[in-house]
Amino acid sequence: MKRLEGYVAVITGGARGIGKAICELFADHGAKTVVTDILDEEGRKSAEEIKNKGAEAEFFHLDTSVEKQVKEVLAQVNEKFGGIHVLVNNAGISGPNKPTHEIALDEWQNLIDINLNGVFLCTKHVIPYMKQGKGGSIINLSSIYGIISAPDVPAYHASKGAVRLMTKTDALLYAKDKIRVNSIHPGYIWTPLVEALAKESPEGVEGFRRKLDDLHPIGHIGEPMDIAYGALYLASAESKFVTGSELVIDGGYTAQ
Repeated sequence: MKRLEGYVAVITGGARGIGKAICELFADHGAKTVVTDILDEEGRKSAEEIKNKGAEAEFFHLDTSVEKQVKEVLAQVNEKFGGIHVLVNNAGISGPNKPTHEIALDEWQNLIDINLNGVFLCTKHVIPYMKQGKGGSIINLSSIYGIISAPDVPAYHASKGAVRLMTKTDALLYAKDKIRVNSIHPGYIWTPLVEALAKESPEGVEGFRRKLDDLHPIGHIGEPMDIAYGALYLASAESKFVTGSELVIDGGYTAQ
């Protein structure tokens, strides 16, 4: 069964990692999939791979921190496909891994521009199209660190906590318009970004991965598709009674 047949879905940060997995799974389930990213080559490749499997996809260059780009891209998507039913706010960065007192304001601001303002801007400019379509689903990628914290990446944690609360506020604001807004809170997921960190670590890739595996009671780190299936549920009509919620996909990390 194709769970998103006839839906138009926009995914930010769709060129790699979790975003790419979401794009692929949504397309497999019938969505017209809009891949957006600042990584043009990888983004186009992601869209082409989907089209080669017989599904419909387009790539748009999008820096979610630039309002003009957000407004223009969403307008183009709406015009091309005749509506927008799903928005996945996935684009984000980890930012500076320093104690709070050592973070420069421009480092803090850069992360907030992408992780927080990007969610705000995409939500702001998709809402009118979802209202026109009499409903929709917005899925915000937060983190386990939007619920709990740790003594590292302070700006990242702050942004993900804010995304969690923004999600709940927007869920209440737009419930009357049948626009559902939910957040996903992944544990550690093996993505190209995490793999790059592993390659730079003193313990090497295998040692780094084992360390991450040990953090999760289930015994292993997650995969991008683990998160994609959560997004699929929240995008589909199966979750029609779900809004303002936190979908935690973390291998038991936050249950400890």
